[in-house]
Amino acid sequence: MRTPLVTVILPAKDAAPYIGTTLETLLRQFDDPSALKLVAVDDGSSDGTGDQMRSYAERFARAEVLVNPRPVGLATARNQGLAHVEGDAFCFIDGDDWMQPRRLQVLASRMRELGCDFLRTDHVRVTGSARKIVRAPFAWRGVVASPRDAILPADDTTMVDYPYAWAGIFHRRILEEGLAAFPEGLFTAEDRPWIWRLHLQAASFAVVDAPTLLYRRGIATSLTQVRDRRQLDFPRALSQVVQTVEQDAEAHRFMPKVVRTALALSSHHIVRSRRMTPSLRREMRGSIRDLLATLDPADVAHALDRLEGSKRRVLARTLREAGHAR
Repeated sequence: MRTPLVTVILPAKDAAPYIGTTLETLLRQFDDPSALKLVAVDDGSSDGTGDQMRSYAERFARAEVLVNPRPVGLATARNQGLAHVEGDAFCFIDGDDWMQPRRLQVLASRMRELGCDFLRTDHVRVTGSARKIVRAPFAWRGVVASPRDAILPADDTTMVDYPYAWAGIFHRRILEEGLAAFPEGLFTAEDRPWIWRLHLQAASFAVVDAPTLLYRRGIATSLTQVRDRRQLDFPRALSQVVQTVEQDAEAHRFMPKVVRTALALSSHHIVRSRRMTPSLRREMRGSIRDLLATLDPADVAHALDRLEGSKRRVLARTLREAGHAR
């Protein structure tokens, strides 16, 4: 059997209502079915997710199904999949999303043509019956560029604000150079340190047009919806971003972007914490306070001057407690 062109890593937990659609669309990605390898990870599901994975695996030319008796989280499950990559390229998809036909065939072809380390694409956000295209925030299409050049400006939306692991494809060089893995044990915000390391350390990338990936929002089991302890990983993930950038030779150039991102996301999570239990809310606010306390006061003051007034008001108390008095 020939080596596949692309390995697709599909981790899922309790995705039984949707994962059949996901798997069905993966069967329509290549004219030659042997060009794709499926690595499905059942992350401690309590519904029929694993059964559907195993049933569909028989329809792929090459497939593996990994099973975690207890959930380990999206980051660790993706890393488990990375250990089984074959071929020149790999990508990710979540268990409640799906792809248009031939998406991966187009992306594999474009990667060969451009010769870069990874490609990024737009996606379609699906909320109920509503669909909206979300553009990758980079001005040039089909042009190979340095990933570092897509991080700034600090006050605008850039590619590090588009952290979706499934919105693209990656050459296996990314895996061999140690840039593909996610921070172990993070249950949420795992893509933030991952995307920063990728853009700081990979050599080349491009944003290209391709058949789209459709991303479901508003799913009750999604981590964008839940308000449990897993959300407490957000400050830890942002702390890893800070540490990664601090170790970079151009830390002074990129830290203002990190600080602005940390402030904006902290404001968002403080608002969301209002729907948590009192004990979790206190823990979240305390962790955000500790994160903000590590940031340079000059960078914080500069970022606050450019932050929306509503976000500044939300952050005011936590910033004072973190030692950033105005």
